[in-house]
Amino acid sequence: MGLKDDLSAEVATIFRSVWTERDGDKVPDSPDIKLANDAVNLKAAVLYADLADSTALVDRYKRSFAAEIYKTFLHCAAKLITNQGGVVTAYDGDRIMGVYNSGDWKETYAVRTALNINYAVTEIINPAIKRQYPSDDYKVRHVVGIDTSDLFVARTGVRGANDLVWVGRAANYAAKLAAEPEDFATYITADVYNNLDVSVRYDEKTKLSMWDTFMWKEFDGSSIYRSNWWWSF
Repeated sequence: MGLKDDLSAEVATIFRSVWTERDGDKVPDSPDIKLANDAVNLKAAVLYADLADSTALVDRYKRSFAAEIYKTFLHCAAKLITNQGGVVTAYDGDRIMGVYNSGDWKETYAVRTALNINYAVTEIINPAIKRQYPSDDYKVRHVVGIDTSDLFVARTGVRGANDLVWVGRAANYAAKLAAEPEDFATYITADVYNNLDVSVRYDEKTKLSMWDTFMWKEFDGSSIYRSNWWWSF
């Protein structure tokens, strides 16, 4: 059988096969889901953290320096995702994806992570860059996007080279929000904001709101919230 026949047969099998679905109580890993039409339904908040201006970084700086920026940002983000109960589900170049399904608190934990990342960038990574490279004015800038929804988690690829796909609004919107301008460090949807604990809506000392709201014109004109606040640890 040639490659065309092989692909045609596999595509036909995928389209005609009945899906096996089940509700999940935890974030699945690849071995939890079969390569066939098998899926887990999950209610979850999704976080994407994206390193801003990475194209300019690799164009203007030594590869070793760019790699140090990637490594420090992604290392801190991964540690902070897991510290708040999230699961790191993907690395994609200069960004990282985390998924939270801890019941009614999933949105709050995801947002605390975003505020933690902003603190780490501002108070740990950028000061470390300045100490190591005092003559350079480079500063890490980043954006985190978060949404929450039902997800349909399936496994795609071939044996030996496969991964999970997260089908649902939260994964798409979180990625799109992470591509918003880095004037703000964190962007969240109204569904996320409406499920937040008060501790991540208002500053405890000043009682000021941590969030601005604006219309997300690129999509359906819905209200999106953005913030430059951080949460220390």
